[in-house]
Amino acid sequence: MPELHATHYLMLFLAGLVAGTVDAIAGGGGLITLPALLSTGMPVPLALGSNKLGSLFGTASATWSFARQGAVDLRECAAGLAWTAAGAAAGAFAVRRIDPDFLARAIPWLLAAIVAYMVFRPQLGETDRHHRMERGGFHALFGLALGFYDGFFGPGVGSFWTIAFVTVLGHNFVKAAAHTKAMNLASNAAALAFFAAAGAVLPLPGLALGAGQLIGARIGAHLALTRGARFVRPIFLVMASLTVAKLAHQHYFRP
Repeated sequence: MPELHATHYLMLFLAGLVAGTVDAIAGGGGLITLPALLSTGMPVPLALGSNKLGSLFGTASATWSFARQGAVDLRECAAGLAWTAAGAAAGAFAVRRIDPDFLARAIPWLLAAIVAYMVFRPQLGETDRHHRMERGGFHALFGLALGFYDGFFGPGVGSFWTIAFVTVLGHNFVKAAAHTKAMNLASNAAALAFFAAAGAVLPLPGLALGAGQLIGARIGAHLALTRGARFVRPIFLVMASLTVAKLAHQHYFRP
């Protein structure tokens, strides 16, 4: 583990600030925070664990900001939070026993399909629509599945949650972003507990990242709430596309 200096902590704070802002609007903050942690020379397992600590602050801040403005009712989605936390705990447990290579290769294709679907459905997510599944069943199914995925692998989980809330529960993009942050909070907390138990979390880098994300998430939530779905949609598409590009390069094109 290399020695970190004040400039590293400042860089992590600034990375967290930008990532927290973007993540609260459309997800994808990990595209900024994880490379920032790795750039310090930190080993990958410690970077992943420390990233979960920083993300916890960001998702908590965004969830609180959205909840205060009525974009998400935490009491209504309490079951979803519990299912998601359980799924994430199972995923974090399984990652030590199952090779995640299959998921790593499949996810870029799934995310690319989501982006294409959204591009050809330009009105989707602008307003609330009729739901296709009751909330209880939705929370159990997607909470377990996406919670497991977040604990097991993770990249793009915010995009999957957002598209699920838009297409299955009929939420507009702002409401979907708010509920996505709540579910991300549950899975981050569960996964962080496993990383911490394994000694794979560095508190100071994670807190530096978290301080930036705490502030950035409030900014991002404010922008989403005041600018509306037409502001969130293009940022969602950009971040999902960047995630596709990153994962495809990492698992298909890197020598």
